[in-house]
Amino acid sequence: MTTFDELLTTLAPSPSLHRSTAELNRLKDEVSRGPDPEATKRQHAKGKLTPYERLELLFDEGTFTELEPLRRHRATGFGLEHRRPHGDGVVIGWGLVHGSTVFAYAHDFRVFGGALGEAHAAKIHKVMDLAEKAGAPLVSLNDGAGARIQEGVSALAGYGGIFRRNTRASGVIPQISVMLGPCAGGAAYSPALTDFVFMVRETSQMFITGPDVVRAVTGEQITQNGLGGADVHASVSGVAGFAYDTEEECLEDVRYLLSLLPQNNRELPPVVRGDDPADRRTDALAGIVPADPGQAYDMRKVIEEIVDDGEFFEVQEAWAQNVVCAFARLDGHVVGIVANQPAALAGVLDIHSSEKAARFVQTCDAFNVPLLTLVDVPGFLPGVDQEHNGIIRHGAKLLYAYCNATVPRISLVVRKAYGGAYIVMDSRSIGADLAFAWPINEIAVMGAEGAANVVFRKEIASSDDPEATRERLVKQYKAELMHPYYAAERGLVDDVIDPGETRQVLIRSLAMLRAKHASLPERKHGNQPV
Repeated sequence: MTTFDELLTTLAPSPSLHRSTAELNRLKDEVSRGPDPEATKRQHAKGKLTPYERLELLFDEGTFTELEPLRRHRATGFGLEHRRPHGDGVVIGWGLVHGSTVFAYAHDFRVFGGALGEAHAAKIHKVMDLAEKAGAPLVSLNDGAGARIQEGVSALAGYGGIFRRNTRASGVIPQISVMLGPCAGGAAYSPALTDFVFMVRETSQMFITGPDVVRAVTGEQITQNGLGGADVHASVSGVAGFAYDTEEECLEDVRYLLSLLPQNNRELPPVVRGDDPADRRTDALAGIVPADPGQAYDMRKVIEEIVDDGEFFEVQEAWAQNVVCAFARLDGHVVGIVANQPAALAGVLDIHSSEKAARFVQTCDAFNVPLLTLVDVPGFLPGVDQEHNGIIRHGAKLLYAYCNATVPRISLVVRKAYGGAYIVMDSRSIGADLAFAWPINEIAVMGAEGAANVVFRKEIASSDDPEATRERLVKQYKAELMHPYYAAERGLVDDVIDPGETRQVLIRSLAMLRAKHASLPERKHGNQPV
């Protein structure tokens, strides 16, 4: 008599692991190719890559491991039950970048336009949670059309979960947003919550309300790129830190930035030793910086002369150009550099430059990157517009950031440092560990001419020759209160150094401070000005 199991065996062939594996590989290959070859062609025609092509550029070759490639949504209505592609429009996983673990998610514009639904969001939540647990950076490759309207409020809740995780991981792991397509509405807030935003010209845009809504409400006519393109956010709004012509260039610099950052807030940035000697003299600096405090020069040339191999990675280069914020290496160790830029607005601090520098200082402090501040500042920018738009509040952001920073902090007065701006630019009085100055430094409440006009105004006004008297008193004020050693004599500067020894002094100082440990008062969090 035939048993039931024997009957099943005769009716259907037993499953074969080889056959099942082949079916699995076929299915995964279909997922990576996308649901429609024409959709891939349309993506390429726009100058855009597919998510898998982007991930290949981001990660070291052959190291990407995908998670949940077979996930499908469970939504019904509006025909969604008949459209259930695997992956649900987002690719998640991890891989190696320069040998270190990095997590990533990449929207697939070929599937529902990269729009976020419940399953899509759950995949992103998973990779964000894993990145935080593993203590590794997270990179988002954004190319999506916002919330999946057919799924209603479930899609909006998905965004809420992303925002909450962005905030929870802030200052814990580096978070990098790469904008490779449209990002509209509430979706734009996730990149704004991350540490760095990269954009590609012509193909990526970010805005809360698009051109059609703007036109309907205000009557203003504007294109998508004019409203929220890469150059707009890199130079006008300051939302983006970097803008590129191609995705390849963009992702190459994402990899480079990751090489300058630690895995998380409990580790130090990676050390990369080069061929640039630690004791190399920097005599060329004397020919770069003019002694005349009113003469402009490019602070980037100063940075280039000091750092390893003349290489530095500038953040928000096109926005608030009167301050330079950059990562570089000194003797192989990563430092964050904040420097006034005399070539733009004479290097004054204003609303935008204060915000830019404050954000950079906070980022460096969060990820254990020592701070080097190069000071050549005439003060804060005067004007009704600055006052009415809150220069007091915005300037206080930079002050707060420096005062709150516990990483090693070194300041160098290159030339002039006047008034409140001198204090804010990491002076000894707000906690700089070491303060140095060059022998042409002028540290004072204000410039000699302005100070003499205030202090000696009666004497000048009553003089038979006011101009000659003013000139004499200006020289007197400089000689008594603004000579290069005045601050050093009072312990406000640790040493006045030879510009040619700048690199040597900074490297020795940073080596000494490397084991610095500082703690803040126990509290829930500070109430910084925003």
